[in-house]
Amino acid sequence: MFEQLKEKPADKILALAQAYREDPRADKIDLGVGVYKTPEGVTPIMRAVKAAERQLWEVETTKAYTALTGDPAFLDAMVGLVLGEALARDQVSAIATPGGTGAVRQAFDLIRMVNPGARVFVSDPTWPNHLSILAHMGIEVVMYRYFDAETVGVDFSGMMADLDGLRAGDVVLLHGCCHNPTGANLNMTEWQAVVDLLNAKGALPMIDIAYQGFGDGLEADAAAVRYVAVNCPETLIAASCSKNFGIYRERTGILMAVAQDRALQRVAQGNLAYLNRQNYSFPPDHGARLVSMVLTDDALRADWQAELEEVRLGMLRLREQLAGELRRLSGSDRFGFIAQHRGMFSRLGATPEQVERLRAEHGIYMIGDSRINIAGLNETTVPVLARAMIDVGI
Repeated sequence: MFEQLKEKPADKILALAQAYREDPRADKIDLGVGVYKTPEGVTPIMRAVKAAERQLWEVETTKAYTALTGDPAFLDAMVGLVLGEALARDQVSAIATPGGTGAVRQAFDLIRMVNPGARVFVSDPTWPNHLSILAHMGIEVVMYRYFDAETVGVDFSGMMADLDGLRAGDVVLLHGCCHNPTGANLNMTEWQAVVDLLNAKGALPMIDIAYQGFGDGLEADAAAVRYVAVNCPETLIAASCSKNFGIYRERTGILMAVAQDRALQRVAQGNLAYLNRQNYSFPPDHGARLVSMVLTDDALRADWQAELEEVRLGMLRLREQLAGELRRLSGSDRFGFIAQHRGMFSRLGATPEQVERLRAEHGIYMIGDSRINIAGLNETTVPVLARAMIDVGI
């Protein structure tokens, strides 16, 4: 049987990380993999998470399975974090998942189960794994315009024109905040127009929110998600705890299904539990337990929010420093968008040839579409990147 297997293309981001590790240059800079790093290049364990782990070590008495859908305290805490008081809890079905990726996969499974003919509209560009999973599952993808390379912002008119082709039962995949890979976000007026169009077409919004707290703050970053969930008949939300809690390897995520019709919540909850059983039975608990402990303890939550705000503001300072350094070197404001974008990522607008020159001549690694991880920089490496960008003609 195995002789029928075919080689699969290497994941470009992981391949880039491998090339970086093999580069002997001491002054190399990694702006590729989307993991938060301190100025020292370390992905830290957050203070509140470490404190929760100490507490858990003392009080945990069993490693038995939790509920099929995950620990109820985790589900309640995460629904509260993402949706606040925008909806009643009995309007939201939820399951714990192995990371945000697991939540995305379960959402696609639910969509395929309910409507095998549904098309999923995906922003151009998007997180590459969205497209990889959809292709693997055989779900039809329709790209909609999102990023305007000329303005280095959202091509909203193009986006709306493409979404006008929606049919009833189609799904639109949206980034809740801190768009990956561009860093360019919709404003609230644009979100409202998208919701009106989805409702008019009878399409389902699916929101992937992986960076809540990394953009404009925890509440501001959730505003669009809450607006959609309140104003659409049904909404799917995939959320990740990897970034804002720094627990990447614990694989902690949640999938929420929101229904305005409360009568549908019980059926939706049962189907989500069914999907968990088919794919991995009981979800992992360690990271979820830490998240629920942090979110339900006043002192831990306050410390977590303070550290998360330090992370957010640190990335904003790096954005402003890079935009300012490029303004100084280029004599123009054409890089001002870097300070305006939000989250870990921005797309610089470089050609693949320029990206390759940055790697070969300057030891600066980034994705081929010129997406950079802002958190891969520090105050010392920002001027290095700026000079290299000018040198290769960006």
